[in-house]
Amino acid sequence: MIDYPNLAEGELIDIQSIGDCLMTSSQSLAELAVRFVLNLVTCFIITRLLYFPKSRRTDYYFTFMAFSSAMLLLLHKMGNVEIGVGLTLGLFAIFGIIRYRTETVPIREMTYLFIIIAVAAINGLSTVYKVMTVQTGELCYQFSWMDVGICALTNALIIVLLFLLEHSWSLPRTATKLIQYDKIKLIVPEKRAELIEDLKQRTGLNVKNVEVGQIDFLKDSAFVKIIYQPEGGETSSIQNIKKLNDEN
Repeated sequence: MIDYPNLAEGELIDIQSIGDCLMTSSQSLAELAVRFVLNLVTCFIITRLLYFPKSRRTDYYFTFMAFSSAMLLLLHKMGNVEIGVGLTLGLFAIFGIIRYRTETVPIREMTYLFIIIAVAAINGLSTVYKVMTVQTGELCYQFSWMDVGICALTNALIIVLLFLLEHSWSLPRTATKLIQYDKIKLIVPEKRAELIEDLKQRTGLNVKNVEVGQIDFLKDSAFVKIIYQPEGGETSSIQNIKKLNDEN
């Protein structure tokens, strides 16, 4: 058991407050560098090698990398003040579930966003230095390679899981498109096979299923959502079609 001569009886000790006065500037910089580099490498692998090859969305590529680095730095700074990390995680949870004004975040992008948040939280809160006692009885920080290795292994497990999910041969990837369809005589359940075949010929897509939405009998049209299997790295980011109101 460690003896703290300056600690009053019954008083709780804050480990971070002790570290503030004992950790040297070089140790603080080394801690930040280890966290930042580990987080940056992990997020680069996830974003550039796993997410980007299929989506080709440079806007989300920029968002994920910037979001992850910003959250890591904020977690690192928030961990040194009394406000704690609870407010930080709550703040980024709110950022993670809101809708961008320009478009609704697709499910795949939202999943990667939560993964990026989780990785930044792991790297920002994991132990890098341990508080140790020297022969004089004073407290000091000692770099822990074991803890850094465990943190790196956690990052590696997340990368492996995403790799297996992205390259799963048992689950073919599908995408969706919304189409305003004019042959409403084919939207009845009895002619579903004819509807799918007609959509295949007219769109050139490998349509697997069709969902019928709003039907307008006055204009002989209907909104249908086609579920198809994309080829290669093709992706579909269109999730909604907004119908403009008639001016007249």
